[in-house]
Amino acid sequence: MTQSHGATLTEYEPIIGSSAIEELRQLARYFRGKRVVMVNSTRVGGGVAEILSRMVPILLEMGIRVRWEVIEGSDPFYKVTKKFHNALHGKQESITPDMFEVFLEQGRHNARKLTLDDDVVFIHDPQPLTLVDGRARRPDATWVWRCHIDVSRPHPGVWGFLQPYILQYDAAVYSAPAFVQRLAMRQVLIAPSIDPLSDKNRELEPSVIDEVLRRLEIPRDRPIVTQVSRFDYLKDPLGVIDAFRRVRRSVKCRLVLAGGPATDDPEAEEVLALARERAKDDPEIHLLMLPPQSDIEINALQRASAVVVQKSLREGFGLTVSEALWKARPVVASAVGGIPLQVKHGYSGLLVHSIEGAAYAIRQLLNSPEYAKRLGENGREHVRQNFLLTRHLTDYLVTFLCARQRSDTIHLDNHQ
Repeated sequence: MTQSHGATLTEYEPIIGSSAIEELRQLARYFRGKRVVMVNSTRVGGGVAEILSRMVPILLEMGIRVRWEVIEGSDPFYKVTKKFHNALHGKQESITPDMFEVFLEQGRHNARKLTLDDDVVFIHDPQPLTLVDGRARRPDATWVWRCHIDVSRPHPGVWGFLQPYILQYDAAVYSAPAFVQRLAMRQVLIAPSIDPLSDKNRELEPSVIDEVLRRLEIPRDRPIVTQVSRFDYLKDPLGVIDAFRRVRRSVKCRLVLAGGPATDDPEAEEVLALARERAKDDPEIHLLMLPPQSDIEINALQRASAVVVQKSLREGFGLTVSEALWKARPVVASAVGGIPLQVKHGYSGLLVHSIEGAAYAIRQLLNSPEYAKRLGENGREHVRQNFLLTRHLTDYLVTFLCARQRSDTIHLDNHQ
């Protein structure tokens, strides 16, 4: 099953140039007649699903027989995988033997449900990881595991449990150099991407932005500071509220925290409730749980913002940073995970390490609009060169071609 996609490959040419488009088409010729399957844990919510929804139609357009499968998961399974997710990010979690059995049993269920006999099987994140046990049915196939999270300091018990499955893959793909583990296998560095032609990132008329803010009941009487992310402990919405209140002591502004639900994230409502408690009905703090397919709303919020924040405690990559930079918005973000690849401190945004640091940086940008504008313009060009969907597709096709070759870690990104 795939989602509709309005843009064709040639529509990206004015943004990235004709040579990049031709390179992509040449690579695609190696896969004519080959079958590729992408597997992840949810079709709606989060960066992985969003990337796949944009990537799969372009692969189809280029003549690659690609399909997108989503595993099934029970509530207990998603509670376990959320704990695994947090633990792999280095958060303290209580992990029990029963959790491993829940994980394995759901994996066996999905293995019975899915037919993975394609030439290339591309598995995203830990939830579907154990499907690799079935690769013996097609020993000539290429299996690639894509890790979208920060595993630089993983919980040793969870990582030790997952590692034998990871080693069955032909290659593992990570978003940043710090995430790569010492494994006897091919490991590849590929940054995620945004689609500049999607509803979330395309240009919007000012009237559309005004209408969205009116509908969401967000006044434009003062500068808006926005964080767009899941309501997740690791995104630190409570810390954003605390930083905003420090800024507001000297600069009038509004705060918007906007997120959406995801079927594989059972903590969102709990974190949203805590954020509401911390906000205490403050009229200048707007908490939005947006429904699925709210891309225009997110686009408008980011474009209307004076500053966009991403104050994560841990982060796989944080594509909301590239989204904001593509709109030439100044960004204040934590120096964690893949964020420093997107934000070069003092050039394409400001990196911070604490609530106090975030407040200082936000205040600095609100008080220095010309400096903020320059950071945003630099950020847009940085994203154009490094974090657009077409570059991402090129890297994946090269990885599929090379996955069976013996090699150490290779770099397919040009933004180090």
